[in-house]
Amino acid sequence: MAKILVVDDEADLEILIKQKFRKQIREKEYEFLFAENGVAALEKLQTEPEVDILLSDINMPKMDGLTLLSKVNEMSPLIKSVIVSAYGDMENIRTAMNRGAFDFITKPINFEDLTLTMEKTLKHAQLLKETLQAVKENNILKMYVDENVLNFMGNKEFEKTIMANETIEATVMFVDICGFTAISETASPDTVVTMINSYFDVMVKEIMEQKGYIDKFIGDAIMAVFTGEYHLDRAIDAALAVCAKINSLPAFGRQLQYKPKVSIGIKSGEMISGNIGSESLKRLDYTVIGDTVNTAARLQDVAKENQIVIGEACYQKVKEYFKCEKLGDIIVKNKATPLTIYQVLE
Repeated sequence: MAKILVVDDEADLEILIKQKFRKQIREKEYEFLFAENGVAALEKLQTEPEVDILLSDINMPKMDGLTLLSKVNEMSPLIKSVIVSAYGDMENIRTAMNRGAFDFITKPINFEDLTLTMEKTLKHAQLLKETLQAVKENNILKMYVDENVLNFMGNKEFEKTIMANETIEATVMFVDICGFTAISETASPDTVVTMINSYFDVMVKEIMEQKGYIDKFIGDAIMAVFTGEYHLDRAIDAALAVCAKINSLPAFGRQLQYKPKVSIGIKSGEMISGNIGSESLKRLDYTVIGDTVNTAARLQDVAKENQIVIGEACYQKVKEYFKCEKLGDIIVKNKATPLTIYQVLE
């Protein structure tokens, strides 16, 4: 849902906005916030940091719209601003653009024009956020984030986003290629690398299809993370797809005749997301850590070929949507009580 802050001292505008966009508000496409001047708008942004776009008048008491533009650009460069004003002379337009306005609409408002402008501005704002997320998740950048890279980006908002440490609710999946270690000891290095890269490529496509991202490659295993709505369901869908795709692959090499299989462990819950590594080495990895991650790795350890293993808590969440089979109890390091585990079948 897009969050839009409307800044105008005309009280009638709030009523008009709510009437004209009642369908989008009802269907939760848009959420409108309102402020009567620039000072009130800045206060609102302190409590509502997820604002996507700003619609602001110019002539207002306490703080005008052009001053507000400069303040917002300093506070949060990701918020895109549109000036909506009766003062549509070229001087005001140029000043607004120079202070970071994305677009300019004159009063009286043409709501068809406003709607198209908002849609265009929201797309641009969303693209910026997606770009930041892609940067955050990019493996090369994650491995080499340091001050020089951040300075190269030229925007403190990037630094804040990449370096943020937080507790998140997510699902972690470990996928291991069974029996690959033995192959790597006998096959040539070129063959080993070609094989594992081709298998990883198949698995990554299925993970990304379910909007998961690759946290890291660990030897012949993948650690993937799923966030957002239905993250556990999407992780299991990805795991089932990975198994199916890998099982459909032909045997590799005339001599080796290696037929790949995978074992998978999945755990959902709270974890810490942050930039972990050595600052002195300038090698930091934006990753997730915690008991949930450790348990997912242990579940993968006990999984056999073609098995997707989950714990009791995950089973209770998905048992109505996925066919599962109880495997029994296992003893896990650093756990006081055994864990009951299940295999996801379909």
